Amino acid sequence: MHICLFDIDGTLIDTGGAGQRSILHMLEEEFRVSAPVEGIPTAGRTDHAIMVDLFDYFGIPNTSQNRQRFEAGYLKLLAEKLKERQGRVLPGIKPILEQLSQHTHIDLGLLTGNFEHGARQKLEHYHLKHFFEFGAYGDHHANRNDVAHEAIKQIQQRHSPESLAGTSIWVIGDTPSDIHCARAIGANVIAVATGVYPLEELRACEPDYLFEHFEEIEPLLSLFAAPETTG
Repeated sequence: MHICLFDIDGTLIDTGGAGQRSILHMLEEEFRVSAPVEGIPTAGRTDHAIMVDLFDYFGIPNTSQNRQRFEAGYLKLLAEKLKERQGRVLPGIKPILEQLSQHTHIDLGLLTGNFEHGARQKLEHYHLKHFFEFGAYGDHHANRNDVAHEAIKQIQQRHSPESLAGTSIWVIGDTPSDIHCARAIGANVIAVATGVYPLEELRACEPDYLFEHFEEIEPLLSLFAAPETTG
């Protein structure tokens, strides 16, 4: 069996900056702050970590109430920004998911830094949500490795120990964080340079496989071929 854990932003889709615009506008509406945000990276990080950094940057108390305000305000605006921005499903992704989802020896899941409801909004908007039955998200963890460990717990709940014997777990993503969190759980890792990180920077992190893009789908699909049966 192959279990494939996909990142979302920069791997499956390009939202045209809908997420970042939603955060900036939410900060203005909910917390009345509008200074430019500098030096707070977002690619490959969890929404929880980004939220905590923004609270620190703007001097906003990191309370349960403010965390709820942040997420609720962000999700409300995200629905609007996804419609406004010129986003897209990245090349090759739909046929890859269609092919992989047809095989009983492949289980598709998500390993993303997005808030769970934000991930669902994005995938529903781009008509990809039905491909994924489970996922691990960035609601509560600042460290992407902790999200990866959460994915392992979900895999163990979905499959019996017997069925997991000999299973290969794969993380597919576009950032060094995807590569590092895959290593944290002993997974294979496929990196793709369709996000903000260039090919050479991803290569330096030593993924098992590295693609410039997924426009040609066969090289990726060949990694998940069904095992040969003997008889």
